[in-house]
Amino acid sequence: MYIQRQIHRDIKKHLSRKEYTLITGPRQSGKTSLLQALYKELESNGDAVSFLTFEDRDILTAINDHPEEVFSFVQRPEKYLNSSSEAKKPLFLFIDEIQYAADPSNFLKYLYDVYNRNLKIIASGSSAFYMDQKFTDSLSGRKRVFELQTLTFEEWLVFKGSDKLSKELQNIRSLQDYISTNSRELTELFSEYLIFGGYPEVALETNRDEKIKLLKDIRDSFLKRDIDESGISNANKFYYMLTLLAGQTGNIVNRNELANTIGVDNKTVQKYLFVLENCFHIELLKPFHTNLRKELTRMPKIFFKDSGLRNSSLNRFFDFNSREDRGALIENYVHKRLTELYDPDIIKYWRTTDKAEIDFIINASLNEGLAYEVKLKCKSGKTTSVKKFTENYPAYPLEVISYEMDKNCIWILKL
Repeated sequence: MYIQRQIHRDIKKHLSRKEYTLITGPRQSGKTSLLQALYKELESNGDAVSFLTFEDRDILTAINDHPEEVFSFVQRPEKYLNSSSEAKKPLFLFIDEIQYAADPSNFLKYLYDVYNRNLKIIASGSSAFYMDQKFTDSLSGRKRVFELQTLTFEEWLVFKGSDKLSKELQNIRSLQDYISTNSRELTELFSEYLIFGGYPEVALETNRDEKIKLLKDIRDSFLKRDIDESGISNANKFYYMLTLLAGQTGNIVNRNELANTIGVDNKTVQKYLFVLENCFHIELLKPFHTNLRKELTRMPKIFFKDSGLRNSSLNRFFDFNSREDRGALIENYVHKRLTELYDPDIIKYWRTTDKAEIDFIINASLNEGLAYEVKLKCKSGKTTSVKKFTENYPAYPLEVISYEMDKNCIWILKL
């Protein structure tokens, strides 16, 4: 049974536009299920629809010869220049795993330019690594890219069969003075979410041991495909770096230290980071820039896009309350939540050479924004760093986000 994702509505709205709709995201995040659901909706409306996967070698060989060969497998629409002035509904062509095409950019550009409004392509690709390399500027104005991440906590509750609690979470977030009678149950489920993350298949599994096996399979099997297809020659060192990064979640990434620890050069570390980031496994958060000389300007902070993959990399699945890395887990969650609320490009962190640090800065406009500090307990949020930041940046009001409920802080589930 298909459970609708929040991004489904935004993508469906875009189907009426002539620009091609491209869906990216990590493997096993549900892209194929999303494509199939959209396909069925259009089919039930009487639209002309077709579905192909480029994992089919016969199809792939044909389209690599020439883009027109795709119409050996699906209905051919009328070429745009030959169309009458009368508006017609397009052929909706769904393509799964488009990154396997030899030149996906040329394939899409050719079809867009020749068929225009008569052909609407909705395509998925598992890895932005390939799409960044092959989807060149020639597609400017011809596409919109949607990223399907692993489940948000709100979506995760629905996948767990807790629709009522998902609505309760919406009330907590949207109603200022709302007092929930389910806060304890939500906190317990949230702790589980922090441990096992948001891969749909893992969320649907009820057995704890099976959850762990599924996450290890994602780590070993699907991540290995990213490694193989990106041309990484030493998988062991790549996995070693992944483990190191998992242990550094929320901390600054020092490429020189990583290179020395793993036993590779800086160029190799850079490639490993590039693959992990562009395959949607990690995100490198850039520092907040100002004119203060003491502020660092180069090294990013590391966050994982899914906490389940992060914990699998460390092989740590024990309960949240007994973990020593609780702070890293809640900071990682806050980063994920902020990317739901804001454009990731405007999310930064602040740190000075004397180690004063604020976890997240939302640089909303020139010299204005928001700042957030993340703490397990609210009372531990009043630090020297907070005082120093607020003195220097009065136009960035700062609030503390706390795992524990406290009227003086933002409860993490209210964010």
